[in-house]
Amino acid sequence: MSSATDSAARGTADTDPHASIYDHGFVRVAAVTLPVALADPATNAQRHLEQLRELHEQQVGVAVFPELSLTGYSLEDLVMQETLLDAAEQALATVVEASRELMPLIVVGAPLRAADRSRLFNCAITIHRGEILGIHPKQNLATYREFYERRWFAPGDDADGVSVRVLDREHVLTPHSLITVPDVPGLTLFVEICEDMWVPVPPSAEAALAGATVVANLSGSPITVGRAEDRKLMARSASARCQAAYVYAAAGEGESTTDLAWDGQTFVYECGDLLGESERFPEGPRATIVDVDVDRIVAERRRQNTADDNRRTHAASLEKYSSWAATTLFEPEPYVVFDDEVVDALADDAAEDDSEELPTGAEARRPATGPLRRELHRFPFVPEDASRLAQDSYEAFSIQVAGLVRRLSAIGGDRPGGTKPVLGVSGGLDSTHALLVCARAMDRLGRDRSEILTYTMPGFATTEHTRSNAELLSRAIGASFETIDIRPASTQMLSDMGHPFGRGEEVFDVTFENVQAGMRYDYLFRLANHHGGIVVGTGDLSELALGWCTYGVGDQMAHYGVNAGVPKTLIQHLIRWVIAEKLFDQATGDLLQAVLDTEITPELIPTKTGEKAQSTEDSIGPYALHDFTLYHQLRRGYGPAKIAYLAHQAWGDVSAGQWPAGYVEADKRAYSRAEIKQWLTVFTRRFFSSQFKRSAMPNAPKVLAGGSLSPRGDWRMPSDVTSKAWLAEIEREVPGE
Repeated sequence: MSSATDSAARGTADTDPHASIYDHGFVRVAAVTLPVALADPATNAQRHLEQLRELHEQQVGVAVFPELSLTGYSLEDLVMQETLLDAAEQALATVVEASRELMPLIVVGAPLRAADRSRLFNCAITIHRGEILGIHPKQNLATYREFYERRWFAPGDDADGVSVRVLDREHVLTPHSLITVPDVPGLTLFVEICEDMWVPVPPSAEAALAGATVVANLSGSPITVGRAEDRKLMARSASARCQAAYVYAAAGEGESTTDLAWDGQTFVYECGDLLGESERFPEGPRATIVDVDVDRIVAERRRQNTADDNRRTHAASLEKYSSWAATTLFEPEPYVVFDDEVVDALADDAAEDDSEELPTGAEARRPATGPLRRELHRFPFVPEDASRLAQDSYEAFSIQVAGLVRRLSAIGGDRPGGTKPVLGVSGGLDSTHALLVCARAMDRLGRDRSEILTYTMPGFATTEHTRSNAELLSRAIGASFETIDIRPASTQMLSDMGHPFGRGEEVFDVTFENVQAGMRYDYLFRLANHHGGIVVGTGDLSELALGWCTYGVGDQMAHYGVNAGVPKTLIQHLIRWVIAEKLFDQATGDLLQAVLDTEITPELIPTKTGEKAQSTEDSIGPYALHDFTLYHQLRRGYGPAKIAYLAHQAWGDVSAGQWPAGYVEADKRAYSRAEIKQWLTVFTRRFFSSQFKRSAMPNAPKVLAGGSLSPRGDWRMPSDVTSKAWLAEIEREVPGE
């Protein structure tokens, strides 16, 4: 385990809105395995507490230990011995008492006797603030192959309300109980044990439908070849189907190896994503400590309406689930509730006034937690792993090609001489990639690439570098190429409009820019009419989000778009993938690299010698930050305060975390909180004000799970809505220094 967070850092939580994960919808969880002293509960209790004190210092909110962790799993007939069971109760009481001063909800394993001593249950016990919040008996007892659990234990699936004793106190079994944590909104814990995960309808599936967002699995699970991956498959599937976090801790060192072996595997999944895992076959304790995004889980369920439909289908089965207990993590008034009875968690006395208003935790001080403990992607649309990036690039490119092939096939473009792709090429990223898609689509259709009609249309600021790149690339691909100088027509239009530039004045305003952008597409549409073709749109997802496109007869419009589902930060990697896969010859690959090395610019405003050329990112901000915001707003549904927090975690330190494969070293940089706030404000204003452009966007395939902005796809939004609430949140909750 890592060392405790120092007190100085902890003290900043009151003043720094980015100091605590708990202020941003996260909960820190730990899946812990530790050497077990077999049949020695007293020693095991102390080993648990050693780890729990460290977890407390690391601000862990939920700590999960293996199955029968206070006694050991591999006891066989010893688990029936009264001496062992008495010692287990005493060990459990020791942990309960010590938990008064500890922050985490603690989930440990122990065998417990029914009050009438006629049955024994394999139990997971959830503890907090000196109270046992729930006792969850194992519902499915493995009694096949190497397992003989029915020899010792009674199944817990029908044991609701069965009384058990822990020393001098009586408790009831709660196999279907949910534990809520009001001061961590959305956190609802459910506990199952080992085999419960392996049955066709696991208890956690029903519990998730009943509201559980975090599932803990205490596992014995001896290891055999391949079983570790099977466990992860089960947990990943459960977390993905249930839209939940799954916290798994298996028994390890110290268990008997008379006939079996143990690996101490721990891991945590969230909505199908592996957040972290620990070393297997360790010597000494190990923990997977990660931060679970409860906001994400809740938002995914709210968005996926079939989850609630499934709940209604199984409503009768879910009646047995109840919110048995509630507890809070934070000062000043942590409390525990059972069946509406308020229990003072620190004094262990029942509250005198049951009608006392319970604190919400909103005013409680959250501890400073340090950086997020989870992999956080600077480029959420772009995987860091090289093999994953290659796979995503293959799929994205193939989707784009398949979409264009289908559209051309539907309108007579499935044969030589049929409908032709028509596109403007500028030498920039988007039009270059669209040209590559067109080339592969023509190959798929068995047509000659010369039937791709490409045009470069230099304006008042077009450089010879980009114009040359456009021509060389078009010819290298084998497309037909022509140059149409739009300056005469644009000058005439500006003159007819009475624009100052038409009188020779150097006025380079938005009208000046849009006349050029519109003129290009005016030509393209008429050229498509003239040659029996369709205009292939080149605009990308990032430009649509920001409204960085000219409405109507401009780059907002096309007969069919191929890039509208691909963000700017991914397109450069798609081109790199095309180069790496050698889909075209070496000369073409060299030209593609030249395009990658060119700064993103609309080339609409002329510059004089010595002046910096117009830069898109100087005008609207870095696409890296905008795509980060776009993903978390579109795919996750987060508000600006949380997005700013995540951006600070991801972009605050250039040396932290990974960068995507092939990312240029010179382009790596960090962003300050002031910059994040500045560009988040720009994004928010532009995103809201530009919806009218997206409402009228042409057909284009959705490419990424991160979302689409098509009004017929992922995103529906009124064009005349205000952004005031979002901007107010930025001003109020996002630090600028």
